[in-house]
Amino acid sequence: MTQEVVFTESMNLYDEPFTTSDVIAEYANVNRHTIQQLAKTHKHRLEKFGVIAFEMRKPPKNSKGGRPKKVYLFNEEQATLLITFLDNTETVADFKVELVHQFYAMKTELLQRQLIRTSGKVGRREMTDAIKESSVIGGEWYVYSNFTKLLYKTALGFDVSKLRTARGVDKKATPLDFLNKAELDALNKRQNQITTLIDLGMTYQEVKEVLNNKGVIYQTTLTIPEKVGKA
Repeated sequence: MTQEVVFTESMNLYDEPFTTSDVIAEYANVNRHTIQQLAKTHKHRLEKFGVIAFEMRKPPKNSKGGRPKKVYLFNEEQATLLITFLDNTETVADFKVELVHQFYAMKTELLQRQLIRTSGKVGRREMTDAIKESSVIGGEWYVYSNFTKLLYKTALGFDVSKLRTARGVDKKATPLDFLNKAELDALNKRQNQITTLIDLGMTYQEVKEVLNNKGVIYQTTLTIPEKVGKA
């Protein structure tokens, strides 16, 4: 099985992985109603691992009528417990293996991103301190803003506003929480380079010229809507 059976709500690195009642029914080759009934019967057991979430999904646009259907969303513990209530056929057993594997892989990926994100916060403070302590760079607010723009543009090839648009991040959230591991690695690497160049006594313009000559570290895979403007 190579299909995706574990998901997150968005690309946020703090999201909790989950699977759905429909996914379990499809890949365990069990009637959807059976899974729904099991969830109701064992609700008191499943909710020892958190409230069972659900969403109402509208029928596909191409379908003829039909009402929205309830789809349960199970976290790792709930899904693992639920599938123990199924008959252990070959199909169910194979699905159990894949489900465990994908939950583990998803959690590992999220943890790696969280660790890189944390190290990036330390690097950010170091870059900010370097700007503040520089004898050739002013400490006005726009200087920090300029370096931030330079960081994103030269590390990923896109500025913060375009990253927000591409990842669907509103102004109250930080786009850093929605970047993948390679993108976070690229930002951290570039951030350390900027700090080093500032410590060497370079001005903003000199740092910019050095980084532009080195080019983009990581070309992030973003689809930018045309209305965002020219790159």
